[in-house]
Amino acid sequence: MTEGRGGRAAARSVEAVFREDRSRLRALLAARFGDLDLAEETASDAIEAALARWPVDGVPDKPLAWLLTTARRKAIDRIRRDRAYAERLAMLQVEADRADPPTDAEPGFDDIPDERLQLFFTCCHPALSLEAQTALTLRFLAGLTTPEVARAFLVPTATMGQRIVRAKRKIRTARIPFRVPGPEELPTRLPGVLRVVYLVFTEGYAASSGADLLRPDLAEEAIRLARILHRLLPREREVTGLLALLLLTDARRAARVDADGNQVLLEDQDRSLWDTELIAEGQQLVVPALSGPAVGPYAVQAAVAALHDEAPDVASTDWPQIVALYDVLLRIDPSPLVALNRAVAVAMRDGPEAGLALLDRLTDAQELRGYHLLPAARGDLLRRLGRRSEAAAAYRAALDLVGNDSERAALVRRLAELTDR
Repeated sequence: MTEGRGGRAAARSVEAVFREDRSRLRALLAARFGDLDLAEETASDAIEAALARWPVDGVPDKPLAWLLTTARRKAIDRIRRDRAYAERLAMLQVEADRADPPTDAEPGFDDIPDERLQLFFTCCHPALSLEAQTALTLRFLAGLTTPEVARAFLVPTATMGQRIVRAKRKIRTARIPFRVPGPEELPTRLPGVLRVVYLVFTEGYAASSGADLLRPDLAEEAIRLARILHRLLPREREVTGLLALLLLTDARRAARVDADGNQVLLEDQDRSLWDTELIAEGQQLVVPALSGPAVGPYAVQAAVAALHDEAPDVASTDWPQIVALYDVLLRIDPSPLVALNRAVAVAMRDGPEAGLALLDRLTDAQELRGYHLLPAARGDLLRRLGRRSEAAAAYRAALDLVGNDSERAALVRRLAELTDR
């Protein structure tokens, strides 16, 4: 093999390993040294070393082990050279117990621990703002670059860079530990982690602003993160419920926009485009997520999504069961948004008049002010009742609030249909 071809093969090997295990490598280093910056820098150093050595020596049998060993040694070298790390060196006693990291040939290295769960709880620590939690999770667990995270938040790269720096500084100064909460803490800490993953998915499934309705990159990263959590916490039913919800919802992605990128509403979607493999996987997960006492909100939402996915069309959907599930959701996780979704389901079960009466009770809800789907839903029900002028006014109100261009175009089309008639 020529040097050029060997270099390209090595580069592909490094890329493949790092794509699959980059968050795991960073998590292992962060857990070992207690510093996100050091973990990121030494992981990059190890990658550079692999690009230099693997074309010459060949790709090792255990690439991740090689990268981890190299990164650990480079971290030790950085700590020894940098006075800024002197206090941290003493605190972590790195010299004492980790001066000679194991090589990939040493026993026990076949089973490299997966420390990503620790990193999840560190990035989503309640001492950090939700904005910071989401940014750190995308950066260090999803593996997005700072410019990619900035695009997800629709802010300049420099702004996001400063935000991530401040969040990492907060972790250092507040001495937020790199650890998994104990059994007594887990019930209060896990919902925060799940919320961040769900927020990433919802932004990918229905972008809050921009030209495109879908951000498949974010939706897929959220599903990947949910799969990691499910693998690490297989007995946590809400983790199972979240993964089921994401799969069952993402299964409809291909039918949610037409060839021109225009939004297609649920009632108009070509259900033959829905991903049957994702639906089957999600349906299998719903059962354990709902089994046992104290069912969680993600499991209930997954059950709603499963009912939508198994119906051949909107008319034959089991709306009474969906309303009953929203009743459960209102009891365990009440919010105006849940009430809005329940009102729409009631309209499908009992008629638009019944749903409209429920929606009208939500017009003063603080959480729904500025939320375009409330007036949009009112417009749809008013249109079905033949109250065209009121429906047009509701659609115009929704247009004043919507941020996504694809959703805006859909509202314009509905408004135009009323005007044309």
